[in-house]
Amino acid sequence: MYKHFLKFLIDFVIVCCLLLIMWPVLLLIIIWLYYANRKAGVFFMQERTGKNAKIFKAIKFKTMTDERDKEGNLLPDSVRLTRIGKVVRSLSIDELPQLFNVLKGDMALIGPRPLLPKYLPLYSSEQSRRHEVRPGITGWAQVNGRNNISWKKKFELDVWYVDHMSFWLDIKIFFLTIKKVFVREGINMEGMATTEPFNGNN
Repeated sequence: MYKHFLKFLIDFVIVCCLLLIMWPVLLLIIIWLYYANRKAGVFFMQERTGKNAKIFKAIKFKTMTDERDKEGNLLPDSVRLTRIGKVVRSLSIDELPQLFNVLKGDMALIGPRPLLPKYLPLYSSEQSRRHEVRPGITGWAQVNGRNNISWKKKFELDVWYVDHMSFWLDIKIFFLTIKKVFVREGINMEGMATTEPFNGNN
């Protein structure tokens, strides 16, 4: 019952309460990023894979400028990532707009992280099981290594969560996430601004 009904209901109520409390902070962050990103925009929308491999548009705070080289190509992520953007990422604030994805039913507060649709053909049948539940803003893999573990290990943790999902496990992940954010563990691999792409082997 929790997996098929109560989880969404609980998420919906929690998100509504959070948005009522946090809207002044969110407004301040929007203004802050607007100027930090040099008017390149505040939100970043990207197609992601949800439950049953359904494609949806996930929304995040934009943490990079749109600076390009003389040929018109975007500069490397590490160059475009602003100082404010680094803070926003380190505290996982860039994930907050996904609360609206939760309200829409595309995502859950807790679940496997939604990944790019281009990875779909690369999953094994076992790895594809991560799509049996709605993806989450945070998840079991995020509190067990986040970006400092291999893709293979992440998928193993995602499938483990699918098989063991419960209210109490979600509560545990919630509090572990808070701990990870404050100690800033596993934000990204050393020397990288973004996570290494999945190629089916790593």
